[in-house]
Amino acid sequence: MPPETLTPTRILEATEDVLRRFGPAKATVVDVARALGVSHGSVYRHFGSKAALREAVTQRWLDQSHTALSAVADTEGPAGPRLREWLAALFAAKRRKAGDDPELFATYMVLVGENSGVVERHVETMIEQLARIVGSGVRDGEFTAADPAATARALWDATNRFHDPAYAAEWSRPGIDEAFEAVCDLVLRGLRA
Repeated sequence: MPPETLTPTRILEATEDVLRRFGPAKATVVDVARALGVSHGSVYRHFGSKAALREAVTQRWLDQSHTALSAVADTEGPAGPRLREWLAALFAAKRRKAGDDPELFATYMVLVGENSGVVERHVETMIEQLARIVGSGVRDGEFTAADPAATARALWDATNRFHDPAYAAEWSRPGIDEAFEAVCDLVLRGLRA
């Protein structure tokens, strides 16, 4: 049976496994190549550097959240419940990633520290989704916001504790769910004022 074709997807899957096994500090392109049964040069033909490979893994990881959250943002109906659902889904996804996939979460933290373009694009995607929800609330007369994009940025900043990886240690502490609900209530009241 001929060997399986080396594709970017196969490389990313192997990289995720290697990162889980060794962590972001110790995982190498050679480890990924070894897991695939190819030379490290073969991996470099698809991804020019270790940093590019890590960014691609992180992008793939974040894209899963983008899809789920976009579905919430684009659902029909009142903006208030959609905004709460979107924020809750984001918080739940971040907590899952930090708790269920700590090695990949650590990789994400490394990229945040490197000011990666992947992270910047992720934040912009999230803010664009928030702006769509706010904009629909303004159009329907549910929210009063002069600038949905600026309001979306403010919402992102106001809810930072519940999605910024710097706060991951707090996400499993007692009272965090109540704090999240209090912040949601506050921002929704503010948007309706």
